[in-house]
Amino acid sequence: MALPALATLDELAAWMQRERAELPEGAALVLDTASAIVRSEARQRFTRGTSTVALSLRDQVVTLPQRPVVSVELVRAGGRELRPDEFRLWRDELWFLGSYGSAVVTYSHGYAEVPATVRAIVLTLAGRVLTNPSDLRQESVGSVSVTYAAETIGASLAPIERDQLARYRPRAAVVQLGKGRPW
Repeated sequence: MALPALATLDELAAWMQRERAELPEGAALVLDTASAIVRSEARQRFTRGTSTVALSLRDQVVTLPQRPVVSVELVRAGGRELRPDEFRLWRDELWFLGSYGSAVVTYSHGYAEVPATVRAIVLTLAGRVLTNPSDLRQESVGSVSVTYAAETIGASLAPIERDQLARYRPRAAVVQLGKGRPW
């Protein structure tokens, strides 16, 4: 299933200070590709959806990879479907009352609206690709010379954009001593 772009063509036109009709024919493809690059870097879908994942428990806790978690529809562990009173959702973690090695979880996740920072990165990346589609480093016509920054070459993220997306990446497991159960 193809995920929708994280920004619209109207938003891209406004971002580039153009009319929508002025956008090149391939602008939708560029938006889709920029969205895929951002999703890959952040390891998040951002848009609302449902996922089923198989996860190993660590200290009877699993961290669900897609955030924010909206709801948990189904949890299977120990060869059976668990009742809602046998686990607790706390932020993006599922805490289990029983002792299980792994669990299969079906849950809903994602933002009601794409976060503004994420949308800005998608629009900036798409704008760079559309502004410099030939990946030129420099071009001259007569006495006019234009030099593009290294970040404008290719469909790749600038270091600052990678840093901004880091906050959305799933966290590494951290063991806290004395952490109590959320119930």
